[in-house]
Amino acid sequence: MARAHLLIGPVGAGKSTLALRLCREHQALRLTLDDWMTRLFRPDRPDAGVVEWYVERAERCLEQIWRVAQDALAAGTDVVLEIGLIQRRDREAFYRRVDEAGVALVVHLVDAPRELRRERVAQRNLERGQTFSMEVPPPFFELASDLWEPPDELEQRERAIHVWSAPGVP
Repeated sequence: MARAHLLIGPVGAGKSTLALRLCREHQALRLTLDDWMTRLFRPDRPDAGVVEWYVERAERCLEQIWRVAQDALAAGTDVVLEIGLIQRRDREAFYRRVDEAGVALVVHLVDAPRELRRERVAQRNLERGQTFSMEVPPPFFELASDLWEPPDELEQRERAIHVWSAPGVP
């Protein structure tokens, strides 16, 4: 049975690096919200009201990503989902959706200290390497970091979350 691999963690923790690794190991399809948002909507991004603009479009992308994921899973292909879900309520809604669909889910948590993540994001913004999909301005990094809600013990136990040390973190 094909599996969905959900990556969770704050901005700059190393989720994209792990996603690439999991795709190689499982011959999986990588579905990344940031890639979809960049390719579909970057040219239309307004100068003001970015948060509201982003949220509405992200919701539409997530619906389509889930449809593509279900098609891939039905065809026997694992998927690696890097789709945000930084808040507990969003993860819980996603877990319900996955359970209702009868999809096998593996949850991977990647985290790192905030200062290290801040440095990584600044470096990624400059280098624009393999895991770069969009520039993350410092205010957005801080906002997203403040919104991150790590899984509590109950969520970790119920979902048997695999905890990964971020690259460069012992």
